Amino acid sequence: MTEVSAADPRPSPLLALVVAVVPVVAAAAIGNAATLPAIAPWYAGLAKPAINPPNWIFGPVWTTLYLMMTLAFWRVLRAEVAEGRRAAVGWFLVQIVLNAAWSVAFFGGHSPLGGLAVIFPLVGAIVVTMRLFFAIDRLAGLLFVPYVAWVGFATVLNILIWRLN
Repeated sequence: MTEVSAADPRPSPLLALVVAVVPVVAAAAIGNAATLPAIAPWYAGLAKPAINPPNWIFGPVWTTLYLMMTLAFWRVLRAEVAEGRRAAVGWFLVQIVLNAAWSVAFFGGHSPLGGLAVIFPLVGAIVVTMRLFFAIDRLAGLLFVPYVAWVGFATVLNILIWRLN
């Protein structure tokens, strides 16, 4: 059953899964479309700091983070606590749009400065989303901790790459 009943305002587990998966897959697809063509020669030709991880690490890390985001979002959509859900969903969508926009700005635009213009609001939106998720479902909030840590690290990398180039 995919309907929302009057007694239970939550979407069914299947509908919640679809709603959780679609924006994350869209962001990943947009990010990949912007990133992959720019790796060689543009990104490969940039000066990078010593803390820059090897390229092969980004795929597994982002796959894991996107799965964790999807699970967190699904849990919020299915949580019994309804108070704050609308704001949490809204902020989740803001941060996932900014997530994709960073790849478009940095890689697609070949612009570390453009990446910085997006990554600072992205970090803020992730923190707000994480706090709202915590208020609804503790595990959903915890699932965002590695994400905010990785994007914090990516912010440092973005700054250093911008300064080196």
